Amino acid sequence: MSTGSISLRRLSARRSKYLLFGFIALMIAYVLRHNEHFLIDAKDPVWHHYQPFKWWLLPHGLAGACALLLAPMQFSDRLRQRFTKLHRVVGRFYIAGVFVAGPLGFYIQHFQERSGEPRSFSVAAAVDATLWMLTTGIALAFILKGKIQQHRQWMTRSFAIALVFLEVRVILGVTGWETLGTAATETVVWGCLAFAILFADIVLQWQELQRTRPIPAKAQAAAL
Repeated sequence: MSTGSISLRRLSARRSKYLLFGFIALMIAYVLRHNEHFLIDAKDPVWHHYQPFKWWLLPHGLAGACALLLAPMQFSDRLRQRFTKLHRVVGRFYIAGVFVAGPLGFYIQHFQERSGEPRSFSVAAAVDATLWMLTTGIALAFILKGKIQQHRQWMTRSFAIALVFLEVRVILGVTGWETLGTAATETVVWGCLAFAILFADIVLQWQELQRTRPIPAKAQAAAL
């Protein structure tokens, strides 16, 4: 394969990655404005709801935000190649964030049963936390064995589980289903959980197809 063909493949993959993470950045911005605005408004009445478990919410939120914000850095080929030590340090912070935010998320949801939240939400939180920690743990096991390709695949699945937090809030907010009650919210939560790993594998398979797809002659000529 010529140098021009390799450069074209890398450029195409980079553009797709930028589009994906750009969309994720938009989701983060929407959730911060629509769902988490209370963080910068001490007078927001939602604080009364969080008051009983606020000290559990703080480490959960910080660890979860750490994982969500740091994960995209781990998928940067440039960062990984130029700053290997930083890549490893950020990876450790991500793993720590997962194993703190996951269990605390389940505990907080279970705690909210006292205020009338259904048990089914606690079950969903337990499944989410388990999948998140399991995929992350498998990714960690592979990198400790030096199996980089498998590590990347499982990190992709781990990040897909992490995105459920954003996806649920964006879907509920954009569609207006958040006003339809518990049943609608539960349906969206379970739907996002059910498809998270499938979507991750679709991304992985698409990347594989991009690597093996023939480069058009015109594109090769332009790259020369």
